[in-house]
Amino acid sequence: MKAIVHEHKQGISGLTYREMDVRRPGAEEVLLKVNVGGLNRRDVAVVENKHDPESGPFIPGSDASATIEETGADVKDFQNGEEVIIYPGLGWKEKSDAPPEGYEIVGFPENGTFAEYIVMPAENVRKKPDHLTLEEAGVLSLAALTAYRVMFTRGNITEEDTILLPGIGSGVLTYALKFAKAVGARVIVTSRSEDKMKEALDMGADRAVFTYDDWNEVLHDETIDVVVESIGGDTFQKSIDAVRRGGTIVTFGATTKDTFELDIRSFFYGQYNLLGSTMGSMEEWADMLQFIEKHDIHPVVDKMFSAEDCQEAFTYIKESKNLGKVGIKF
Repeated sequence: MKAIVHEHKQGISGLTYREMDVRRPGAEEVLLKVNVGGLNRRDVAVVENKHDPESGPFIPGSDASATIEETGADVKDFQNGEEVIIYPGLGWKEKSDAPPEGYEIVGFPENGTFAEYIVMPAENVRKKPDHLTLEEAGVLSLAALTAYRVMFTRGNITEEDTILLPGIGSGVLTYALKFAKAVGARVIVTSRSEDKMKEALDMGADRAVFTYDDWNEVLHDETIDVVVESIGGDTFQKSIDAVRRGGTIVTFGATTKDTFELDIRSFFYGQYNLLGSTMGSMEEWADMLQFIEKHDIHPVVDKMFSAEDCQEAFTYIKESKNLGKVGIKF
């Protein structure tokens, strides 16, 4: 089979599309023929910071839509040819305050999904939602599950809330926008790009402002209950200043600086809630799939790349050119 492989050079320049061996599934595993692998910022971080290219060839990727090619001896729930998606977590079954010890995400440290064929535990596989295409399903799980846990498990948003999404464009935030609107919440987005602001408004956002504006000034007439923070150090203080006293900030990423200075006294006088979040459990994944089917939610698919163009695809994500999800076709 062919796979996207990282080796020899650190970073995106170490990616090639070449032949690799594929193993047969074990008794409780399935062999999948991949249709689309969803590209996430995590995949860029893996090849730039986590995987040592001198340690041997490595296949990145956490998301995929696929068809069942072969089932292990003890697998009874699937038939060859069925269209499926995967849960990209290993070792986190029930919803909990934090992932259990030993939890990992598919695509590091073990090989991931960016290959023509992959082997997965059968318990990590579900039938593709009927309302999604294979392209849509391939870019769903990691980002949509991250957004689902951020919005509902951690943020506890309701139709009464006003949500601020700084830096709209990522797959997670486009899902967060759709999820919030599905339950009737008011959503405000920010962006450096006027085009992305317009597209977010077309997707259902109630208001859009520039990221570099003074949010307190331009949003003086708003009461923001929850801020979903993923930019990091460049905007974190602005997010704290924008949320109402007693409001909540949920953070799941940092595309800029990992650190910033916090005025602790003003923070505790403001009675703010600061929550962290990362992806989600298999239980939450199942709940998320039911939620998107109930509300007929589709991913925002920005662009599809061929596997041969893997370096271009990774660079596109790294440079934040996307509004929504990016996929790689196999």
